[in-house]
Amino acid sequence: MTEPMSETPRLHLQKLCVGVETVEDLQSWIDRRVSQRQPDGSPGEQTHTTRMTPKRADDILAGGSLYWVVKGVIQCRQRILELRPVVGEDGIRRCQIVLEPKLVLTRPRPRRPFQGWRYLKPSEAPPDLANSADDVADMPEPMRRELAALGLL
Repeated sequence: MTEPMSETPRLHLQKLCVGVETVEDLQSWIDRRVSQRQPDGSPGEQTHTTRMTPKRADDILAGGSLYWVVKGVIQCRQRILELRPVVGEDGIRRCQIVLEPKLVLTRPRPRRPFQGWRYLKPSEAPPDLANSADDVADMPEPMRRELAALGLL
């Protein structure tokens, strides 16, 4: 996991993280992806391809992060490094979100299911656990998730 944000972002994204059970599962997936070599021999990068390109790209690229909703709870974030237009093999235009490959744990915040990604204002984003004065960061992830679901975090 990495350090808290150093600059004040203007806008974030939030997205459901489908197919993982825990933040640790997500970090393992990221580590495997980044360890793969590209055809030119360079290390892999971590990207997430989405159908829609954010219209407010400048605001997002001014220090924004992608907040991951794991099992119905925002639990972590990744800094967004680039928004890259790509065209798939099917000829459809998409957006590759290039992410810093380190997760930052956040204070758990429940979220209802939604499709695609959503904008997230900095004032509505959960704080990083590294900035917390309590022992929430030391709790096991399932306990944090359960306490957040009960509205106790």
